[in-house]
Amino acid sequence: MLDKIYQPAEIEPRIRAEWERVDAFKAGRPERRNAQPYCIVIPPPNVTGSLHMGHALNNTLQDVLCRFERLRGKDVLWQPGTDHAGIATQMVVERQMMERQEPDRRAIGREKFIEKVWAWKEESGSTILNQLKRLGASCDWSRERFTMDEGLSKAVVKVFVALYEAGLIYKDKRLVNWDPKFQTAISDLEVVQVEARGTFNWAAGDPEKPFDAEALAKALKHSPSGHMYHFRYPLAAKVPGYDKDYIVVATTRPETMLGDTGVAVHPDDARYAPLIKAGAKVKLPLVGREIPIIADEYSDPEKGTGAVKITPAHDFNDFEVGKRHGLEQVNVLDDQAQLNDNAPAAYRGLDRFVARKRIVADLNALGLLEKIEPTTHTVPHGDRSSVVIEPWLTDQWYVNAAELAKPAIAMVETGKTVFVPKNWEKTYFEWMRNIQPWCISRQLWWGHQIPAWYGPDGRVFVAEDEAKAQTHATKHYGKETTLWRDEDVLDTWFSSALWPFSTLGWPDKTPELSRYYPTSVLVTGFDIIFFWVARMMMMGMHFMQEVPFRDIYIHALVRDEKGQKMSKSKGNVMDPLGVIDTYGADALRFTLAAMAAQGRDIKLSTQRVEGYRNFATKLWNAARFAEMNECVRRRGFDPSTVKEPVNRWIAGETERAVRAVTDGLEAYKFNEAAGAVYEFVWGVVCDWYLELIKPILAGDDEAAMIETRATVAWTLDQILKLLHPFMPYITEELWAHAVEHGEKRENLLALSQWPTFSGLIDAEVDEEIGWVVRLISEIRSVRTEMNVPVAAKLPLALPNASPALRERARRHEETISRLARLDSITFPKATPKGAAVIVIDDSTAALPLGGVIDTAAETKRLGREIEKAESDLGKMDAKLSNPQFVAKAKEEAVEEARERKAELEGTIRRLKAAIRRLEAVG
Repeated sequence: MLDKIYQPAEIEPRIRAEWERVDAFKAGRPERRNAQPYCIVIPPPNVTGSLHMGHALNNTLQDVLCRFERLRGKDVLWQPGTDHAGIATQMVVERQMMERQEPDRRAIGREKFIEKVWAWKEESGSTILNQLKRLGASCDWSRERFTMDEGLSKAVVKVFVALYEAGLIYKDKRLVNWDPKFQTAISDLEVVQVEARGTFNWAAGDPEKPFDAEALAKALKHSPSGHMYHFRYPLAAKVPGYDKDYIVVATTRPETMLGDTGVAVHPDDARYAPLIKAGAKVKLPLVGREIPIIADEYSDPEKGTGAVKITPAHDFNDFEVGKRHGLEQVNVLDDQAQLNDNAPAAYRGLDRFVARKRIVADLNALGLLEKIEPTTHTVPHGDRSSVVIEPWLTDQWYVNAAELAKPAIAMVETGKTVFVPKNWEKTYFEWMRNIQPWCISRQLWWGHQIPAWYGPDGRVFVAEDEAKAQTHATKHYGKETTLWRDEDVLDTWFSSALWPFSTLGWPDKTPELSRYYPTSVLVTGFDIIFFWVARMMMMGMHFMQEVPFRDIYIHALVRDEKGQKMSKSKGNVMDPLGVIDTYGADALRFTLAAMAAQGRDIKLSTQRVEGYRNFATKLWNAARFAEMNECVRRRGFDPSTVKEPVNRWIAGETERAVRAVTDGLEAYKFNEAAGAVYEFVWGVVCDWYLELIKPILAGDDEAAMIETRATVAWTLDQILKLLHPFMPYITEELWAHAVEHGEKRENLLALSQWPTFSGLIDAEVDEEIGWVVRLISEIRSVRTEMNVPVAAKLPLALPNASPALRERARRHEETISRLARLDSITFPKATPKGAAVIVIDDSTAALPLGGVIDTAAETKRLGREIEKAESDLGKMDAKLSNPQFVAKAKEEAVEEARERKAELEGTIRRLKAAIRRLEAVG
């Protein structure tokens, strides 16, 4: 017997152990050798990571698809694995060494440090995969991969060498996002923009308010950013037609002015036309070098003075302007963000922010500081180091992404790969058509060390190993020469770009590669369309000559219940493991799937999860009802042969549910599929079918009872199959329990067969049972609206009823009376006085309410409710008709207001209908 109470904490570990014991999720099962393959590669989480709600959503949706297709008989491979997460892992291990008071990595050397990282990985690197198992992820865990494992490392080296030899990887001096704390380049995704606003305000020319260096230093101590500094750059020579001997430029980073090599103005800016015509130059303060004034559309005449200092070595936009005009690139910072030897002697060795204060003070002393004003701007910070990131000029390895992007763009243009929702194609194209060289080198120790060796003259030899590099070098130099290896490692996105084919064994021609590539679908978030999706498309097309996946499903964000982004600083983070501990994995999974509407963020609350936990309990209780009423599986049961109308009806409803869930999942409309199975289980089976069959189960018609028991068991089986992709644990448990007295199962539910039905829908029984359901529902609504006491049993009149209607009502009289709380059903010729009238299809029903309710008091009560609802509706209308609210409010707030308006309109319609009924009662 099933336990009285559904206890996911007891069920889930046991079910999970059984799945693992029988290798339920192993790809390439013998019985599916000839089945259609279906493959998803998991977006590899960082090996340092722990499960967060974004992981939970992403992996729930993947698991729903994998379980669905596995039930449909396909040979499913859900490929698991983790990313080595270069900077994150190195930081974790270095912190651990510091906590243990061990020598730092530079003291022990690279080889010993790498050994420590591998030891940490063996000890702690499986945390997130074990957490995914708790979620119910049905990956083929026997195939777990790691971006630094031997096979994937082999693939990485092969790709690097091949791209280098094809001229698609090269070394160049360009600007990168430089993290001065970790002393490495980082990707845009590892940069967070932090808003800053200063407090210091000063302008030259006011003798009563001299420049206060101490006050500025105090403001900058609180935050080094958030100020706009306006400097006068003296002209190298007087220019006819220009009324000043200087030009004013502004910057938020004064220390970079030491690296200025130009000043830009807009070519159409009349104020500076004489300067451009004269080929004027300015003498760079504190440095003394003359730099040109250039005309470039990058300068905005409407912004500030319209003149912009150009520092090609310290600003991404300036770098491009500098290239257009052939400006010198002067790097004034070292790798620790201290002023280097290219700066004047007075500033060398100073930290950038110390230099900032010194430079401002020195310019003021020279009379060249015009003003300082607070400004609000975003400042790039390292997401892990939390320090300000510097655009820094350095030698790095790059991929010619523009060339690799061409076939990847074409594959989406021609529909070989499809984005769902389709609007994300626009984002993909925008990025890909404006793609920049991809910086793939990182100044770390943990990662794939770049397979490049250098000779004594700096010549580079790229090869798969040192022996081959030595062969190339010997051929070049004519003798054996000592080489040294590039110390940099590859960006982690480089190895993950190969994930769809490297995990299947490439560069070896494995059976898995030929069977499962290209993969079926990628499920991921919009934030890595460029960093990961686009790069997998590029690498897949170049090395496999085929797209890596047919479909790309882009899911939205999981936010808190108010639509706010979850963050530790706001204290609104929901821990998925905590939610699982409280409500069970199935409840969390179903919540996420049910709310995963295409293109809409998920507003998650514990109340929603609790609601779906109640749904699981409802299913559990339905199974217990079946068990207590001896509803067991019958061999060879055919739902098309049932005779009882209620059983014919539920067979048809099951067919409809199967179709709706299947259509939803095939279209990646997870919310519609989840909504369909929810409505079928709770709204059709539990609320109606199990209630409608109680007279049969309690009656003395043996044949009807046997048929109904078998139909209940069959219906529950179909429910378990439909619900399994969403709620695998409870369904697997009930699947096993449902055979204690019935036919033995051939398989676990996870390996059973998805239902497909045709011809079970019967319009005649649909009409009959539908009439019963609608009648009971309407009677219940009237009772609620008119405040009829719960205990009061009412008479029901069916005036002027046809013989067929009378027969139908008599057939279902016990059920209608029990569920609608009636004491009788009569068939008068006319509608009784003082009755609330209900119209059901072509028939009329009446509930005499005289003496049961106080119609005057109820009319007043409903009137008050209408007034309040109309008042609230007026407020919503005023809010939504306010252009400022619609334009400035967050999208979630506007949507919430619209939903509230629709809800109030429905309430008003319902209450007015109730008043009309009361008026009829008189």
